[in-house]
Amino acid sequence: MSLVVVGSVALDSVETPTETRENVLGGSAVFFTYAASFFTGVKLVSVVGEDWPAKYTELLNSRGIDTSGLDVVSGGKTFFWRGRYLDDMNQRETLDVQLNVFGEFDPKLPEAHRRCKYLFLANGPPAIQARVLDQCPGTQLSVADTMDLWIKSTRPELDALLRRVDGLLLNDGEAKLLAGEENLVKAGHAIRRMGPRFVIIKKGEHGAMFFGEHETYVMPAYPTEDLVDPTGAGDSFGGGMMGYLAEQNDFSPAALKKAMAYGTLAASFAVEGFSLDGLQRVERADIDRRMEQYRRMLSF
Repeated sequence: MSLVVVGSVALDSVETPTETRENVLGGSAVFFTYAASFFTGVKLVSVVGEDWPAKYTELLNSRGIDTSGLDVVSGGKTFFWRGRYLDDMNQRETLDVQLNVFGEFDPKLPEAHRRCKYLFLANGPPAIQARVLDQCPGTQLSVADTMDLWIKSTRPELDALLRRVDGLLLNDGEAKLLAGEENLVKAGHAIRRMGPRFVIIKKGEHGAMFFGEHETYVMPAYPTEDLVDPTGAGDSFGGGMMGYLAEQNDFSPAALKKAMAYGTLAASFAVEGFSLDGLQRVERADIDRRMEQYRRMLSF
């Protein structure tokens, strides 16, 4: 089934304790679409500047990703992020952010994109996410991501969005901030009562927690030895999850649990390289093999 993602496409410069990469492909929508492309066709909606390398569009197209919704602004500059990971790779510092053309992003979806059944609203201003929802009235499953910036600065708009989406993804710190709770279990349930049918709290190397109306559970992370670059792990998780749901055309509780497992595995490959390097080295069969290992790991 058709899956659309609306979010950022960026050029990243990433520093880790052992290596630095300059102007690599990044952005929430990029990691999401690439991970989702292992499971289903994906339509990408975003904006870039004139400095955007054509080779990156060709890379996305090679995965069957529809980039017809990627707007190239003449004379503009692409969203840029520079970050540094500390010795504890769970901790990072943002050294520079230049929104550039993404700061004026007001997506107008092509007609074919508006008929999507599955919609992911990658991290962005809630007012923009709401305008995308307005353009997709027939969506069967809509899921949004958010961050502390929007929780602090645009809370009324975020509260309104939560009453309209089916699911919300956010990390543990954001969940505590949004709910005003230090206990993650209480926070997850409190956020679900704000409107979404389900809430998924991402906990990095500690996996993810699911909160639905009738069940709550924890999905552990896959034990990855080769942690190279955590950038995009959460977005890859979302892509793997939503890609599987769209492939199966099923978002029942059982399907959601399996989708979270696939999202976990997509993220485990993503962190094994800079930018998309980790995901580019694998195919769907590799993910399925890791799924069997993951399934055995969880059996007792």
